[in-house]
Amino acid sequence: MLFRQNNRSLFSSGNSSAPNSQQQAPEINLIAFIDVLLVILIFLMISTTFTRYQELSITLPAAEGSASKSKPKDISVAISSDGRVAIDGKRVAIDQLAQSLSQSAKNTGGDNGPVVIIAADGKAPHQAVMQVMEAARNANLPNIVFATQSKSK
Repeated sequence: MLFRQNNRSLFSSGNSSAPNSQQQAPEINLIAFIDVLLVILIFLMISTTFTRYQELSITLPAAEGSASKSKPKDISVAISSDGRVAIDGKRVAIDQLAQSLSQSAKNTGGDNGPVVIIAADGKAPHQAVMQVMEAARNANLPNIVFATQSKSK
């Protein structure tokens, strides 16, 4: 009988009527609650549209004027798929690019300097495009634009 009592005390689940065992208070698991709140907060942050408010409400004045008559001149540079370069329709050697661009800039004149429009073939070598850009920089022509064509729908 002593063995059974010891055996029972060894394998008991804690619900015995022994004076040393204490009843545990029920717990609320807050971790799951916090996780749900964080998910809701993230959802609200993503789905909220942010509106830009201006501090001042302004109305721009109306004015009439003509367009500027001094339109900057353009220098057209074409680069073919095999790397050949033409400036304003005239074929130019790669080593003569900076000189040709400088000469074209002097011929066009203009207050702000001419705009260099680079029209490169889609399969043109990257090296040829970089050489034209470097020649424009060496010729003191910082305004460079790349020509593209829009996709027709």
